Amino acid sequence: MKHRIVATALLAALSASAIAQSAGGVPSPASAPVEELVPVNIETSVGKIVVALDRTHAPITTANFLHYVDTHRFDGETFYRALRQDEGGGLIQGGVLSDARKLFKPIAHESTAHTGLKHVAGAISMANNGPGTATAAFFILASDIPGLDANGPGGDANGFAVFGHVVEGMDVVKKIFDAPLSPTKGEGAMKGQMLDPPIKIVKVTRVKLLPQTSANPARKKG
Repeated sequence: MKHRIVATALLAALSASAIAQSAGGVPSPASAPVEELVPVNIETSVGKIVVALDRTHAPITTANFLHYVDTHRFDGETFYRALRQDEGGGLIQGGVLSDARKLFKPIAHESTAHTGLKHVAGAISMANNGPGTATAAFFILASDIPGLDANGPGGDANGFAVFGHVVEGMDVVKKIFDAPLSPTKGEGAMKGQMLDPPIKIVKVTRVKLLPQTSANPARKKG
């Protein structure tokens, strides 16, 4: 019964998120049909984050992330970075750092110019070193950062690939974002942005949802 209640609540959250996002007129992960969103649970040492992945608008990036999820390659890894902007806000970054052998081949870049998705608060996106280089590093936005979109202000023509949105656990995102940073760790532009200690990703799994009809089955007569 507990699992049924949780699944029903999450389905309601996905639907509510879809309404809220589409009401703004901006294409977003939640603007896809609810049945096309893939909910994923990111269990960390400081709490749970649930993201809804948009396989309608970002099928390549979503499939890549789920490949890591289904093979348990995120389990035991960390959120290791918090980028804090001078004007406030920023993002947290995690992924596979422990062993390069856990990485799959890089994927094709799904530009926000083509997907219509945006780097708004709660969006989940892939880190990259240029188009076609993204593997397992991902980030979640604690605030809107339009400069990360393709042709965004202060950004470049490629930007980064958004592929989903947080539907539960933005308080956990903020908790990770506010965690202590090392003043010396990190290379180049990332120096001073590394979490110390990193926040453990305990496990990442798909969330199994029950069909709405099974959550409240009709009684048989007779």
